Amino acid sequence: MLRACAERASTSLPSLRSKGISPHTIRHSTATHLLRAGVDLNTIRSWLGPVSLDTTQVYAEIDLEMEGKARLKSAAPRMSKSQP
Repeated sequence: MLRACAERASTSLPSLRSKGISPHTIRHSTATHLLRAGVDLNTIRSWLGPVSLDTTQVYAEIDLEMEGKARLKSAAPRMSKSQP
């Protein structure tokens, strides 16, 4: 069923043909999108159910990367309108 859906979707998005689509891919993509949308990592973990420690580590690293980018963005000096 998943293969058939991916094949149908590839008519609109041909790059899908070269990608391996699996239940794990969908699970990982969903977790990553939720995390980037601001959903707490523990909430995502509870929605997805038991996962291996390696998988949890991947999501934690994404969370840390996002936190670092947010800190850099908020710490960046702001230029006033009078500066070139």
